Amino acid sequence: MEVIKQLVPESKWSVKCPYQMNPRFVVVHNTANDASARNEIAYMIGNSDTTSYHYAVDDKEIVQGVLESRTAWHAGDGTGRGNMYGIGIEICYSLSGGSKFEKAEDNAADLIADILKRYGWGIEKVTKHQDYSGKYCPHRTLDLGWERFLKKIKDRIGGLDMTQYEELKGLLQGIEKRLAVMENKMIYHYIDENMPSWARPTIQKLVDLGLLQGDGEGKLGLTEEMLRIYVINDRAGLYN
Repeated sequence: MEVIKQLVPESKWSVKCPYQMNPRFVVVHNTANDASARNEIAYMIGNSDTTSYHYAVDDKEIVQGVLESRTAWHAGDGTGRGNMYGIGIEICYSLSGGSKFEKAEDNAADLIADILKRYGWGIEKVTKHQDYSGKYCPHRTLDLGWERFLKKIKDRIGGLDMTQYEELKGLLQGIEKRLAVMENKMIYHYIDENMPSWARPTIQKLVDLGLLQGDGEGKLGLTEEMLRIYVINDRAGLYN
């Protein structure tokens, strides 16, 4: 879903978003009213209060009010971690709930999944307003089940947090290394499609000259390293 930018003007940065920020996590809120996302952001920008947040999300739109590179006053912890490092996201229509709120939650899950992917974060980076000030927020999301909401986000990022992703990545890299070792140790018994094409002419020449005869069954038993040595010697003219 496209993000609509309805940003706090620089003239109000000193009130609404005074500091630069390198975000570390997401902070989820519920608006506790039934206003739309555009109206939430417009009200936030238009009043003289310090209260601010980065996004408001309703059943139809995602509206950004503050740049992710600026702090916002949303977590209720002053200059604590929530305000100084958290991307504040307000989910609309939480007062009445119902289908509009459910859709707003779905859209918020889309937004949060996108943020996690952009920053390379895992699901553990999704936090609640409650974690920083003790306020029971996001109230309706908590009533319906926090783990339920986290599952929505997990489903959108493939169910892997960054720890699981790194574990899987390490496992795949280990498999690649083992396959490389196996390839290097591969034994070539015959001049066929299994033998590298760059080695076949040289090995055929050596067999024709009687320099390579193999074992009693005609198996040559050549490693890739041996193939390379024979080819280097051949190109140097040693078998002419």
